[in-house]
Parts: sequence; structure tokens; C-alpha cells
Amino acid sequence: MTGPARVDVEGWGWRYAGRKLPATREVDLVIEPGERVLLLGASGAGKSTLLAGLAGLLGGSDEGEVSGRILVDGEVPEAQRGRIGLVLQDPEAGIVLSKVGDDVAFGCENLGVPAAQIPARVAEAVASVGLAVPLDRPTKALSGGQKQRLALAGVLAMRPGLLLLDEPTANLDPEGVAEVRSAVERVVMSEGTTVVLIEHRTAVWADLMTRVVVLAPGGGVLADGPPDRVFAAYGDALAGAGVWVPGRPVDLPVPEPLSTPDAVLRASALSIGREKRTAVASGLEVVLPRGAATVITGPNGAGKSTLALTLAGLLPELAGEVVAAEELTARGVRRPSRWRSTELLTRIGTVFQEPEHQFLASTLRDELAVGPRALRRPPAEVDRTVDELLERLDLASLALANPFTLSGGQKRRLSVATVLAASPAVIVLDEPTFGQDRRGWVELVALLQREVARGRTVVAVTHDADVVRHLGQHRIRLGDAA
Repeated sequence: MTGPARVDVEGWGWRYAGRKLPATREVDLVIEPGERVLLLGASGAGKSTLLAGLAGLLGGSDEGEVSGRILVDGEVPEAQRGRIGLVLQDPEAGIVLSKVGDDVAFGCENLGVPAAQIPARVAEAVASVGLAVPLDRPTKALSGGQKQRLALAGVLAMRPGLLLLDEPTANLDPEGVAEVRSAVERVVMSEGTTVVLIEHRTAVWADLMTRVVVLAPGGGVLADGPPDRVFAAYGDALAGAGVWVPGRPVDLPVPEPLSTPDAVLRASALSIGREKRTAVASGLEVVLPRGAATVITGPNGAGKSTLALTLAGLLPELAGEVVAAEELTARGVRRPSRWRSTELLTRIGTVFQEPEHQFLASTLRDELAVGPRALRRPPAEVDRTVDELLERLDLASLALANPFTLSGGQKRRLSVATVLAASPAVIVLDEPTFGQDRRGWVELVALLQREVARGRTVVAVTHDADVVRHLGQHRIRLGDAA
């Protein structure tokens, strides 16, 4: 079957194995062919779970328990190979092959698209998302934002009847956001594709969507209708539930910029890169002010994450050096890249762009205890630290859940909490507000502001203009001179 798909969701719900409560339940929806649905709800309301259900990716009874049913064009999603395209919240989860062009072509090849048609589809998809890299570029060499564009290109090349997008612009710079939005618009306008989109940047997408559906945290649908009508009628309730309502700013302090920063970390003549022979930026002079918040901004691929990892001592300098202040010296060594892991633990803590990369335990409680236990803190102190962080980041009800079953926003808050548990002097965060609903965003940024007020140094890589506004006491911009 070709053309836009129809979706029927009837009393549907899903409970992950090992969890007492369902991720979502009692969802009833009919999505007509060609409708474009913006799916909203608080972090943990089950948006990504519903999207996975629509894609037929939730697995069997060993992975969880389903109620109700989902039909796409009258059949279960698992039977609709090629009709459904999904771009996951974690772009790395969708990368299969080692070269950009091969990865974009992979879905088309699996669907049996004639070989002569595939190169044109690949070129069109790559251009439409603004992925300006050679087709033979290794996928592992791409930045997080570039990987996100790659994942979208691979799905668009298949020309699905139902396009499912989970935070497609979360790690993109403003130019990339505009390009991805335009790419999706071109597809839906030319093909009439049915779209279900999860996105916290509601203002970017609202005018393209024909409908807004808001999932209630306890199950079911909180609101459903045209975007203008839903936001006008339910604006206060939605903001209270954690939804980003267009035109509603957050109420947090805006710090004054620093004039004469006192450095806790300083880099001179610094060249950075993930491969020894390839520098993504060179000749950098960087100062990180002590007891203040610094934001690192710039276009995708400029080296923001690489700089953050280098400053945090997790990547060696290709040239130049990063030097810590005297009070952070370990064994007489002031270069973080030469510290031992236990020495880094209490000096510089890092929150990675992909939260899963730092999870080690099978429950949230044990995950938060990893750092304090490694520092041999007394059991009673470990318990106090864990309990406090679970409460501060609204994760207490999930204390015994597996970290890998959390929503994207919950994983991000947990990854921040694991670093705070070790009480490092410097915290380096890569896209800290990725996947956060309004309430989670405010809690997280307020928490970081409080840590700065307590004398801790915070460094955040971000594309989020509001993060820059509320944490940008000091700013480092890589790439162009904007």
C-alpha cells in the first residue's frame, strides 16, 4: 500500500517488565491519513513508549505487558514493514553501517527498492536535512547533531506512509532545527505523509501540525484538538503538567555576565580532536571561571562536545594543554587528562550527551550510589545522598526501576544526579536539557543555578537559547563568529 497511513489506537497501554506501573495506559486515538500530530505530555507520560508501539518495536511478553491494540492501515504495526519510519530519540540507536551513504541507503535496500533508484533517494534525503558531509564519511566521526540528521535522512529515503519522530531536533543548532523542520515539511506537503511527532520545541512545529494530542501522566489523553485551540483552552494546565506551551517563558533568574573571571581551568594553544591526526579546532584559548556557569555554543560539528570532554580530562589534548587551578592538583599533576579515574571523580564530573553511556547499575538507587561507594563513603551517608537526589530530580517513585527503561528526560536527570552524587568541584554537561519537559527543564536549570551559588563550577554544552540565557555567566562560542 502506498500513500499516507491511518492509525487506530484502542485502549492501548504498555508496562515494561520489572515495573509495577504501566508506562502509559488507556490511550484511544484515531489518526486519519495525512494528519500531522504533535504528541505532547510531561516527561514519563509515555510519549516515546507510544511511538515505539506505533512502530511495532516493543517486543514480546518477556519485555513487557500490552493492553488494547494498535493498528496501522488495519494491521498490527509489526506486519507493516516499510510503511512506518521511526527516528529515535537517541540518534546512535538508528545507525547501522560505517559510512554515511551506506547507512542512508540501508533501509531502501532492505525494502527491495530497485538499485538504480537508491542513489537519487540517498542524495535527496541527505540534502533535505542539511547533512553537508561526504557520503563516504565514517558515521562514527559525526557529531551528535549530525547523527540526528543522518537518522532522519535514512528514514526519509524510505518514503514511509507513517513518519514517527521522537525529538528530531533535540541536539541541533538553530540552523539545523530550521533545516530539519523544512525537510519534514517538504515530505509531508509533497507526499501527504501521516506524521506523529514528539518535540519539546512546540513553537517550531505548531504551525505545521494539524493536531495536538497531550498524554496524561497517569494514562489516557489530557487534550486533543487543533494546536491553537488546545494551547488557548488548556495552556495553564498544560504548562503545569510540564508541556512547553508556545509563548510562555520560564521564571528563573538571569545571571549577570562575568567581567574578570578567576580560572579554575585554563587552556592555552589548545587543539582538540577525537582522532590523533584530525583536529576539529585549534589554537583555542579557554578560561573556565571558578564558581560560575559557562556555556559552550556553536554550530553542529564545531567541536563543542570534544572541547568539553578535553576540558574534563577524558580526551587528551592534541596540542597545547589544559591546566587546573592549584586546589584541584592531584599527586602534583595539574593536567586533568593525566589524572586517575578516582581523582577525576571528585574534581571534574561529566554528564555525557548520551545518558546510557554512563549507566552501570540495574536500579536508579544503585546507580546513584556508584560514585559515593567508589569514594568509600559511609553507608548512611550514601543513603542520604541517594535519597536527596531522587527527591530533588523527581525520580523517587522510580528508585527501583532499571535506568534503561526510563524516558529520555528521566535518563538525562538521572545522569546529572549520578555526577552530583560524587560532589565534584567542576561539572561538565553535554546538552543537559535534552528531552526535558517544561517542569523537568526548570528543575534541572534551577538545580544547576543552586550548585553555582554553592561555589561549584558548571560547564554546559548547549543549543538551547534559554539555557544560554539562564546559565551563561561566561560564554565560549566555537565555529562561526555569530
